[in-house]
Amino acid sequence: MTKTDSLDDHQDSIREIVSNEASTDNLYCPEVDTSGIDERKLMRRIDLHVIPWLSVLYLLNFLDRGSIGNAKLYRLETDLGITDRQYLIALTVFFFPYSLFEPASNVLLRRLRPSIWLSTMIFLWGVVMTLHGVIRDFGGLITVRVLLGLTEAGMYPGIVYYISSWYKRSEMGFKIALFFSSATVAGAFSGLLAAAIAKMDGIGGKAGWQWIFILEGLTTILASFASFWLIQDFPDNAKFLTKEEQVFVIRRLQVDSQFSAAGEQFRMKYVWQSLSDWKTWIAMGIYMGFDGPLYAFSLFTPSIINQLGFSATQANLLSVPVYVWGCIMTCVIGYFGDRIGKRAYINLALFGVGLTAYVILIISRTPGLSYFAVYLAVSAIYPTIPNSVAWVAGNVEGTYKRSVTLGMAIGFGNINGAVTTNIYRANDRPFYQLGHGIVLAYIAIGFICSATFAILLRRENMRRERGERDEVIDGVENKFADPNNGHYESVLAAKIDKGDAWSGFRYIY
Repeated sequence: MTKTDSLDDHQDSIREIVSNEASTDNLYCPEVDTSGIDERKLMRRIDLHVIPWLSVLYLLNFLDRGSIGNAKLYRLETDLGITDRQYLIALTVFFFPYSLFEPASNVLLRRLRPSIWLSTMIFLWGVVMTLHGVIRDFGGLITVRVLLGLTEAGMYPGIVYYISSWYKRSEMGFKIALFFSSATVAGAFSGLLAAAIAKMDGIGGKAGWQWIFILEGLTTILASFASFWLIQDFPDNAKFLTKEEQVFVIRRLQVDSQFSAAGEQFRMKYVWQSLSDWKTWIAMGIYMGFDGPLYAFSLFTPSIINQLGFSATQANLLSVPVYVWGCIMTCVIGYFGDRIGKRAYINLALFGVGLTAYVILIISRTPGLSYFAVYLAVSAIYPTIPNSVAWVAGNVEGTYKRSVTLGMAIGFGNINGAVTTNIYRANDRPFYQLGHGIVLAYIAIGFICSATFAILLRRENMRRERGERDEVIDGVENKFADPNNGHYESVLAAKIDKGDAWSGFRYIY
């Protein structure tokens, strides 16, 4: 028998299994009639209820996290009596609690209601942000930075996981890009906001940098109260949907190989499935490749532009068009990523642009050329993130497994911020060659891991096409079935138990 004949036989077996399974009563809530639902109209309603407020919250999240970079330009170091090294230490300590608590936070988000867990988190980090404005010394700065990392820990991975629970794999990229683009808006807005708030210097006996923290923190606290009502829960209990609409959304996700869309009971088995999956570890490398550069870029862009010969206010204002461009590119790449579906190639192209940008920054001695390279860098770093998040999330099935995988990958990526916040040293001014070189290395790691991820996903799909992963299913004749792959009473049981390890699941690359 030829290889082609073997593959044809396996495809016939798969069609028979699917046909047999379709004839059984495995439809979610079969008693509910969803024939009268307009899918396009329903998804537009979901978009309006899910994405806009999450974008506002992430804007506040990124604004609060990165505002210390703007505050530094307005005498923060001088007033606190700290050195440049102490400032870098304060930036570094943020990332340890921020990264370590992300996986656990995602599990809690699934077990609790998003409207409660996320809103409580937002309130706590708003309080901590406000306290930044009353600190007096280095010890106070360290304390509030550690607390900010702890209280912000679950926000980003939580939102990503939450979005992945609402949308199909072919829709996630653009949705995540829309919400993540608020980070680029925050980058632009923070420069304008800092320049405006700094004019309050001396009011109430407080410096301009203190007012930056206080006003942004109070805004976040107000947003947390609104979030209790504006954040929706998961599809199976979202209050703005009728029962029929809830069922329709869940069935829609299950057709897209999200078999656990209706929810599942927490079991430690799902955590171990994530930790023992090679995809989790390679995803951590991909996230390392863009998160390290992200934090370096967001925290030090004003300083880099400042050292090109511009004043503090000019540097903040010149960072605005950079972030606006990044916002546009993030949304454009997210849209075409969903349409094209070739997320691996998009990642490789974006990381390639990033490599080019930082080579230019290393060798350039011309302010205009360096400023152009900053545009190239934002064009690569920011769009890579939603594309990678959608790529990883779309290749992990099982609600708890996906929550742990995303938490692990994002947490590991973020802890690299502890490295990249220390690479732009004052004594390396004005060209920061060491910092740019380290960011270049991070981007190269992201490129290599993306290529590895795509190759291994393709190889695994081919194994499944050949029937090497087929399970034994009661009542189904399949000569490719192997008891070592599992023995189940039905295809549905295999899907639920194995998630993306099920032989019928196909990875996207």
